[in-house]
Amino acid sequence: MVESLQRRLPQKVSTAPADLETHGRDEGYPAHHPPIAVVYAEGLEDIQATLAWAREHRIPVVPFGAGTSIEGHVIPQGPALSLDLSRMNRVLEVRPEDFLAVVEPGVTRKTLNEALKGTGLFFPVDPGADASLGGMAATNASGTTTVRYGGMRQNVLALQVVLANGEVLELGRGVRKTSAGYDLKDLFIGSEGTLGIITRLTLKLHPIPEHIHTLRVFFENLTDTAQAAYAVMASGLPVARLELVDEIGIKAINRYLGRNYPEKPVLFLEFHSSTRAALEAESRLALELMQEAGAISIDAAHTQEERTAQWEARHQSYWALVNLFPGKEYLSTDTAVPISKMPDLVTYSNRLLRELGLTGNILGHVGDGNFHTLVVCEPGDPRAEEFSLRLVEHTLALGGTCTGEHGVGLRKKKYLPKEHGPALAWMRQIKQLFDPHNLLNPGKIFD
Repeated sequence: MVESLQRRLPQKVSTAPADLETHGRDEGYPAHHPPIAVVYAEGLEDIQATLAWAREHRIPVVPFGAGTSIEGHVIPQGPALSLDLSRMNRVLEVRPEDFLAVVEPGVTRKTLNEALKGTGLFFPVDPGADASLGGMAATNASGTTTVRYGGMRQNVLALQVVLANGEVLELGRGVRKTSAGYDLKDLFIGSEGTLGIITRLTLKLHPIPEHIHTLRVFFENLTDTAQAAYAVMASGLPVARLELVDEIGIKAINRYLGRNYPEKPVLFLEFHSSTRAALEAESRLALELMQEAGAISIDAAHTQEERTAQWEARHQSYWALVNLFPGKEYLSTDTAVPISKMPDLVTYSNRLLRELGLTGNILGHVGDGNFHTLVVCEPGDPRAEEFSLRLVEHTLALGGTCTGEHGVGLRKKKYLPKEHGPALAWMRQIKQLFDPHNLLNPGKIFD
């Protein structure tokens, strides 16, 4: 079968063991399963040809961007093709006057921002990895700047997608708002490749802020840190980034990156202001708030180099932790709650780790009410799954969600019935409508 696909797409289909191994894993899910072949699509026609072959042979297709997901999104669940979109990596158009860019799905977030140099604009969504923009849309990714600029759903204006039957749809428009019919564009954002293949994105761009104030604020304990984060959000300050890292995370960063930060829970904050006078006034208020909240140390990043170093530390925190505990398995949670409930959930997560005798790190986007607990464990340790289950149950009881930004993939399917109730059956019907033969990334979101 694969030979017939190779004849149809010469020089674009690989069965090399190294390629199969790379496309049978991601960066966080413990199980691996290689595809039967990898298709390196270079354009729309390659994708349509791959889907036509898949329909003929009833072989599923799993889209693959940069492979940086951690919930098993790209791992086949049986004989399947991996459809690698990394060669579709062109920035097709930049329109500074309209604050938008048009890209192919294999363009990464860093590549896009490099292409925007000189325009005075940037694309703000910044997950820790240099992920592909197609993959980021497929999981509705977000990052450190989401508290101000929103995640992928807020920053994708339009999509081109190919359905399982080969039909090409144009969804959305390159405008800031529209009320024309059902919002199918947002249906595909976060669909994890189960409804169609994203082949082009029109993205919203933002002016690079001229006045930036960046702080590191250390506290004696995690509860004070979380309460301080809520106080900042309640203050009305123009928060652009608000990240929490616990003492284990700071210890890992110090060792991994050679930093000498105090090994205490910390908030990394950044404010984007319109004028120098506003920045100075807002900075004074921020300092007062942090001191009132019990800060034991406050450091400011005064230069672009210092700011870059601070956010590099935050983005590298996952790999710093993995490096601190070599040879272990890791389970990362992704819960999100209403912002007023965030301190409660942080405290509960920390207490639950101790109750179960687990080592873990708490970090994340507390300005969004979203944070991650990275649980360190031996392979097969049932306590890690018990931790995740109990944390999600508490999260749902607080009105939250099992995943704020990572997506469902394989790991979080079991939580959806309780979170969505009867709505999950309608999601299945939508899947059946768009993909009646279940060829697109089967086994993800639900079985």
